[in-house]
Amino acid sequence: MTERTSYLKGKHILAVDDEADILETIEDILDDSQIDWAGDYESASEKIGKNRYDLAILDIMGVNGLQLLEEATERNIPAVMLTAHAINEETLMDSIRRGAISYLPKEKLADLDELLEDLFGAYERGEPPWKCLFDKLGDYFDERFGPDWKEKEKAFWSDFSRTYQISKGIRQRLMKDQRLRGMGV
Repeated sequence: MTERTSYLKGKHILAVDDEADILETIEDILDDSQIDWAGDYESASEKIGKNRYDLAILDIMGVNGLQLLEEATERNIPAVMLTAHAINEETLMDSIRRGAISYLPKEKLADLDELLEDLFGAYERGEPPWKCLFDKLGDYFDERFGPDWKEKEKAFWSDFSRTYQISKGIRQRLMKDQRLRGMGV
Protein backbone atom coordinates (compact mmCIF):
# COMPACT_ATOMS: atom_id res chain seq x y z
CA MET A 1 0.00 0.00 0.00
CA THR A 2 1.37 3.42 -0.97
CA GLU A 3 1.47 6.05 1.73
CA ARG A 4 -0.17 9.32 0.79
CA THR A 5 2.04 12.41 0.68
CA SER A 6 1.19 14.86 3.45
CA TYR A 7 1.21 18.45 2.25
CA LEU A 8 0.66 19.77 5.78
CA LYS A 9 3.23 17.78 7.75
CA GLY A 10 5.78 20.14 9.25
CA LYS A 11 4.11 23.24 7.77
CA HIS A 12 4.05 26.44 9.81
CA ILE A 13 0.38 27.44 10.02
CA LEU A 14 -1.29 30.46 11.61
CA ALA A 15 -4.80 29.79 12.95
CA VAL A 16 -6.89 32.84 13.86
CA ASP A 17 -10.24 32.68 15.63
CA ASP A 18 -11.87 34.48 18.54
CA GLU A 19 -13.15 31.15 19.92
CA ALA A 20 -10.49 29.30 21.94
CA ASP A 21 -12.19 25.94 21.43
CA ILE A 22 -11.94 26.33 17.65
CA LEU A 23 -8.21 27.10 17.93
CA GLU A 24 -7.71 24.05 20.16
CA THR A 25 -9.61 21.88 17.68
CA ILE A 26 -7.51 23.12 14.77
CA GLU A 27 -4.33 22.45 16.75
CA ASP A 28 -5.52 18.92 17.62
CA ILE A 29 -6.59 18.12 14.07
CA LEU A 30 -3.41 19.46 12.47
CA ASP A 31 -1.05 17.80 14.92
CA ASP A 32 1.59 17.13 12.22
CA SER A 33 1.93 20.87 11.58
CA GLN A 34 3.49 23.66 13.64
CA ILE A 35 0.53 25.81 14.69
CA ASP A 36 0.71 29.42 15.89
CA TRP A 37 -2.59 30.92 16.90
CA ALA A 38 -4.14 34.28 17.59
CA GLY A 39 -7.49 35.15 19.13
CA ASP A 40 -7.82 38.72 17.88
CA TYR A 41 -7.01 40.93 14.91
CA GLU A 42 -4.10 42.79 16.50
CA SER A 43 -2.19 39.64 17.52
CA ALA A 44 -2.84 38.01 14.16
CA SER A 45 -1.77 41.08 12.20
CA GLU A 46 1.45 41.30 14.20
CA LYS A 47 2.21 37.61 13.58
CA ILE A 48 1.51 37.93 9.86
CA GLY A 49 3.87 40.91 9.71
CA LYS A 50 6.69 39.25 11.63
CA ASN A 51 6.59 35.57 10.66
CA ARG A 52 6.65 33.46 7.54
CA TYR A 53 3.75 31.01 7.37
CA ASP A 54 3.05 28.27 4.88
CA LEU A 55 -0.70 28.73 5.42
CA ALA A 56 -3.11 30.91 7.40
CA ILE A 57 -6.53 29.73 8.55
CA LEU A 58 -8.60 32.84 9.22
CA ASP A 59 -11.99 33.20 10.85
CA ILE A 60 -14.00 35.93 9.19
CA MET A 61 -16.11 37.26 12.06
CA GLY A 62 -14.72 38.54 15.36
CA VAL A 63 -11.12 38.94 14.16
CA ASN A 64 -11.56 41.07 11.01
CA GLY A 65 -10.62 38.07 8.90
CA LEU A 66 -11.08 39.76 5.53
CA GLN A 67 -8.55 42.45 6.49
CA LEU A 68 -6.19 39.72 7.71
CA LEU A 69 -6.70 37.98 4.36
CA GLU A 70 -5.45 41.09 2.57
CA GLU A 71 -2.43 41.25 4.87
CA ALA A 72 -1.66 37.56 4.36
CA THR A 73 -2.01 37.91 0.59
CA GLU A 74 0.35 40.90 0.65
CA ARG A 75 2.93 38.71 2.42
CA ASN A 76 2.35 35.82 -0.02
CA ILE A 77 0.79 33.61 2.65
CA PRO A 78 -1.94 31.36 1.22
CA ALA A 79 -5.08 31.78 3.32
CA VAL A 80 -8.15 29.67 3.93
CA MET A 81 -11.22 31.40 5.31
CA LEU A 82 -13.07 29.49 8.03
CA THR A 83 -16.48 30.71 9.14
CA ALA A 84 -19.79 29.85 10.71
CA HIS A 85 -21.67 33.14 10.94
CA ALA A 86 -20.46 34.72 7.68
CA ILE A 87 -21.21 31.74 5.47
CA ASN A 88 -23.02 33.41 2.57
CA GLU A 89 -22.50 34.00 -1.13
CA GLU A 90 -21.29 37.57 -0.69
CA THR A 91 -18.54 36.68 1.78
CA LEU A 92 -17.51 33.72 -0.36
CA MET A 93 -17.13 36.01 -3.39
CA ASP A 94 -15.34 38.66 -1.32
CA SER A 95 -12.89 35.99 -0.09
CA ILE A 96 -12.19 34.99 -3.69
CA ARG A 97 -11.69 38.58 -4.79
CA ARG A 98 -9.27 39.26 -1.92
CA GLY A 99 -7.12 36.23 -2.75
CA ALA A 100 -8.16 33.40 -0.42
CA ILE A 101 -7.29 29.94 -1.68
CA SER A 102 -10.41 28.47 -0.05
CA TYR A 103 -13.47 29.12 2.08
CA LEU A 104 -14.56 26.48 4.58
CA PRO A 105 -17.62 26.29 6.81
CA LYS A 106 -16.93 25.53 10.47
CA GLU A 107 -19.57 22.82 10.12
CA LYS A 108 -16.88 20.87 8.24
CA LEU A 109 -14.24 21.35 10.96
CA ALA A 110 -14.13 17.61 11.70
CA ASP A 111 -12.90 17.09 8.12
CA LEU A 112 -10.39 19.96 8.25
CA ASP A 113 -7.28 17.83 7.89
CA GLU A 114 -8.60 15.98 4.86
CA LEU A 115 -9.96 19.13 3.23
CA LEU A 116 -6.77 21.11 3.85
CA GLU A 117 -4.59 18.23 2.59
CA ASP A 118 -6.54 18.22 -0.67
CA LEU A 119 -6.77 22.01 -1.01
CA PHE A 120 -3.18 22.77 0.00
CA GLY A 121 -2.00 19.84 -2.10
CA ALA A 122 -3.75 21.33 -5.13
CA TYR A 123 -2.18 24.71 -4.34
CA GLU A 124 1.31 23.18 -3.98
CA ARG A 125 0.92 21.31 -7.28
CA GLY A 126 -0.14 24.52 -9.04
CA GLU A 127 -3.72 23.32 -9.46
CA PRO A 128 -6.69 25.56 -8.62
CA PRO A 129 -7.71 24.91 -4.99
CA TRP A 130 -11.11 26.53 -5.64
CA LYS A 131 -11.94 23.85 -8.21
CA CYS A 132 -10.98 21.24 -5.61
CA LEU A 133 -13.20 22.96 -3.02
CA PHE A 134 -16.24 23.07 -5.28
CA ASP A 135 -15.67 19.47 -6.35
CA LYS A 136 -15.68 18.46 -2.66
CA LEU A 137 -18.21 20.86 -1.13
CA GLY A 138 -20.31 22.00 -4.10
CA ASP A 139 -23.33 20.09 -2.81
CA TYR A 140 -22.91 21.72 0.63
CA PHE A 141 -22.94 25.21 -0.90
CA ASP A 142 -25.93 24.34 -3.12
CA GLU A 143 -27.84 23.09 -0.08
CA ARG A 144 -26.84 26.04 2.07
CA PHE A 145 -27.39 28.82 -0.48
CA GLY A 146 -30.03 27.20 -2.70
CA PRO A 147 -29.58 25.32 -5.97
CA ASP A 148 -29.47 28.46 -8.14
CA TRP A 149 -27.28 30.58 -5.87
CA LYS A 150 -24.69 31.26 -8.57
CA GLU A 151 -27.36 32.65 -10.91
CA LYS A 152 -27.48 35.94 -8.95
CA GLU A 153 -23.89 36.71 -10.00
CA LYS A 154 -23.83 34.72 -13.22
CA ALA A 155 -21.06 36.73 -14.92
CA PHE A 156 -18.76 36.40 -11.89
CA TRP A 157 -19.26 32.65 -11.56
CA SER A 158 -19.06 32.03 -15.28
CA ASP A 159 -15.71 33.78 -15.49
CA PHE A 160 -14.52 32.21 -12.26
CA SER A 161 -15.49 28.68 -13.32
CA ARG A 162 -13.65 29.19 -16.59
CA THR A 163 -10.41 30.51 -15.11
CA TYR A 164 -10.40 29.93 -11.31
CA GLN A 165 -7.98 32.86 -11.18
CA ILE A 166 -9.97 36.07 -11.41
CA SER A 167 -9.11 37.97 -8.29
CA LYS A 168 -6.63 40.74 -7.86
CA GLY A 169 -5.35 39.01 -4.74
CA ILE A 170 -4.51 35.80 -6.58
CA ARG A 171 -2.70 37.70 -9.33
CA GLN A 172 -0.77 39.70 -6.72
CA ARG A 173 0.19 36.54 -4.86
CA LEU A 174 1.34 34.85 -8.07
CA MET A 175 3.46 37.85 -9.01
CA LYS A 176 5.24 37.64 -5.63
CA ASP A 177 5.72 33.87 -5.64
CA GLN A 178 9.43 33.26 -6.24
CA ARG A 179 8.72 29.74 -7.48
CA LEU A 180 6.58 31.13 -10.31
CA ARG A 181 8.43 34.34 -11.16
CA GLY A 182 11.27 32.41 -12.75
CA MET A 183 8.74 30.59 -14.94
CA GLY A 184 7.55 33.76 -16.64
CA VAL A 185 4.13 33.73 -14.97
